[in-house]
Amino acid sequence: MKRSTFQNMMRWLSLAGLALCVVVAVWACRTGVFTSQQELTSIISRNSVVSALLFILLQIVQVVIPILPGGISCLAGVILFGAVKGFLYNYIGICIGSMLAFALSKNYGRPLLQMLFSQKQLDKYDDWTTDASRYQRLFALAIFSPVAPDDFLCYLAGTTTMSWKSFTTIILLGKPFAIAAYSL
Repeated sequence: MKRSTFQNMMRWLSLAGLALCVVVAVWACRTGVFTSQQELTSIISRNSVVSALLFILLQIVQVVIPILPGGISCLAGVILFGAVKGFLYNYIGICIGSMLAFALSKNYGRPLLQMLFSQKQLDKYDDWTTDASRYQRLFALAIFSPVAPDDFLCYLAGTTTMSWKSFTTIILLGKPFAIAAYSL
């Protein structure tokens, strides 16, 4: 598949995801889900396992295919499930999604990054990867930060010599801080 075709497809998927979010928001407002904490709690409680699994799946997908900004979905997790469960579901979904992005780029390499991201973004961070140990430190620092382009950096990490063990350690230890910052 050509890069431009893939990027167009990704844009359409992102727009479709955004449109779906708008439709759900309108439905939720009309049915009182967003205006009544009791109604929202009731729907989540009646479907607790399914709701949690769907939310975790949303978090996984939004890392692999950015549908909406991660900060919005992290906040939604806390609103929908409460501080503790919302944080936990955010953490599980984002960590799995990050590992999936890493795995995809380990398998498909630079061509995947060139299809997913702009050349400008690739050029901006390419200097980070010239020294493997430097990239690992910068990556860890960025993952701890709530303002870094985490999804992109996870894909980029997959094109470096970073091991699965190092990547997983950084993600599992660094994500709680960023998720907590987004969730507040």
